[in-house]
Amino acid sequence: MTNVELGLPALPAKPYPQDVHERLAADARELIGRYPVARSALLPLLHLVQSEEGCVTPTGIRFCAEQLDLTTAEVTAVATFYTMYRRRPAGEHHVGVCTNTLCAVLGGDQIFDELKQHLGIENNQTTDDGAISIEHIECNAACDYAPVVMVNWEFFDNQTPESAKQLVDDLRAGREVRPTRGAKLCSFKETSRILAGFPDERPGAVDESGAGGTPSLAGLKLAKGEALPGTAGTKVVAPRHEGTEA
Repeated sequence: MTNVELGLPALPAKPYPQDVHERLAADARELIGRYPVARSALLPLLHLVQSEEGCVTPTGIRFCAEQLDLTTAEVTAVATFYTMYRRRPAGEHHVGVCTNTLCAVLGGDQIFDELKQHLGIENNQTTDDGAISIEHIECNAACDYAPVVMVNWEFFDNQTPESAKQLVDDLRAGREVRPTRGAKLCSFKETSRILAGFPDERPGAVDESGAGGTPSLAGLKLAKGEALPGTAGTKVVAPRHEGTEA
């Protein structure tokens, strides 16, 4: 006869300490008040609890459910669907390496493999010092800068295995690291709070966000009939409506 171990049912998640609960509840009321239907605030609330613990824990799920009058099953279904909500604690700096088609062809797979070996961790794991976690990303939506690595969702473009390893070494050493474009780095928890919908209060951070770079705007320039840099004024594509006037 086969032995069957049923085990014990999971215990209810513990609540946050009272001071933490009161602080997060005040933030939650502000977020919920932005929506005509309360449950629409679930995604921001998940970012909020992730900013507290570096991942979405059973305690965070319980908190979200209580604030929105949902079941923990409903909250868990959403938290496990979106990959930006982590179920394991992230490092202070969360490194995402794109290995989707274009990034992979240009070296993304090699970057990811060498970073794992360099850090001594696997996908979705965190270094022992809590400084770096690493994640395989399907797409960072920056194909024109491939291969791309992100740190706390800020872009580091045109990477190589060597530059990516130097990047994580600098992060672990506490040296200042600037993204290729966008605001200077903050921690993963701070980023999660910004993603929840609270302003980035660092002086000048919003102005540093910038806009699309030259590779991103090349297609738009061509569609408008503008010449690309270095083409001596040659128009590769005529303006969209050229020659269509009555």
